Amino acid sequence: MKKIKTQVGIVGAGPAGLTLANWLRKQGISAVILENRSRVYIESRVRAGLLEQNTVDILENLGIADRLKKEGLRHEGVNLSFNGDRIRVPFGELTQGRNITIYGQQEVVKDLTNAWLDGGGELYFEATANKIEDIESDNPKIYFEYEGEQSVLECDFVAACDGFHGLGRKTMPEGSYNEFTVTYPFSWLGILANVAPSSEELIYAYHENGFALSSSRSESVSRLYIQCENDDKVENWTDDQIWDELEIRLGTPGWELKRGPIFEKGITPMRSYFIDNMQKGRLFLAGDAAHIVPPTGGKGLNLAIADVKHLVDGFTAFYKDANTTELDSYSETALKRIWRAQDFSNFMTTLFHKHEEHGSFGYQLQKAKFDYIKRSKAYRTTISENYVGMPFEAFE
Repeated sequence: MKKIKTQVGIVGAGPAGLTLANWLRKQGISAVILENRSRVYIESRVRAGLLEQNTVDILENLGIADRLKKEGLRHEGVNLSFNGDRIRVPFGELTQGRNITIYGQQEVVKDLTNAWLDGGGELYFEATANKIEDIESDNPKIYFEYEGEQSVLECDFVAACDGFHGLGRKTMPEGSYNEFTVTYPFSWLGILANVAPSSEELIYAYHENGFALSSSRSESVSRLYIQCENDDKVENWTDDQIWDELEIRLGTPGWELKRGPIFEKGITPMRSYFIDNMQKGRLFLAGDAAHIVPPTGGKGLNLAIADVKHLVDGFTAFYKDANTTELDSYSETALKRIWRAQDFSNFMTTLFHKHEEHGSFGYQLQKAKFDYIKRSKAYRTTISENYVGMPFEAFE
């Protein structure tokens, strides 16, 4: 059996695992990454595309933001519509210059992968981790299969950044955490289209027919969504039907929806999930391994990067000062932001999706919230600071 040794063994080469590895190297801490998919797969998987100010700052500090700064689309506000009544919430004005950047997750992964490998980092693609052992000892082990050979990665710590279905959370002992889950009674039908965005900034829209969102991935690729039933299927929607529905739901006087060739369609269920303990012994979970949020608030990738920040703080204190305080409190620290993100994601989901009949009590509550956003700078500020991501010191 092949043996590999490192300080931090990382399972998963998504944004969390790759950011963690690059950041640890900057701190002089060694790491090895195991990824069960191919490099082509992880670099082409289209997921999130909204980066908070914190995430952009971290990538810049790591020296991995050159392409992001050239190709990313900086947004200084967001458009919110209710029954065709549209307002703009200006982020920078309300948060002392904090904003968001639109830059696809697959592009982030490419940049992080290149930086890690160009610096000589070890990353085993198509390496299936099948067992994590001895997490209560000083020498945990990750057993994995690579190129038909059984291997073991011996390390001081294991960071499971391997997603919702990964091995990391399954290794946590029974009874070591509580689960929280919400499944919403609707899904998103999402498309990618080769057409310039119809708006310079995102548009969230409530409509009697259901929610719609206009976003982008670049200056020539648009990302758009419409609310649909949980049991709906992509095959039920022609391209023209999707564009027609987007035009109805997003429409306001004087605004025009740009149409183009759709090259990808998919249906995304809307759910919230997380656990209230993200560590056991020397095993630590980060990202989707520990929490899922509905995409309405754009928090998934950003929460993963925030988890990594806390892990780096803990590992750095351990190796440089033999101090375990920050590692011991990792879950407690990370959960403060996770609860905030869950609340904001639920707020945005509840506000803009059709839950009850148009004109019902529930609808009137939604409209009252939107009307309050229009009237209240304080409410717009609350939305802005949550949307762009609150500074880390805000949770200290």
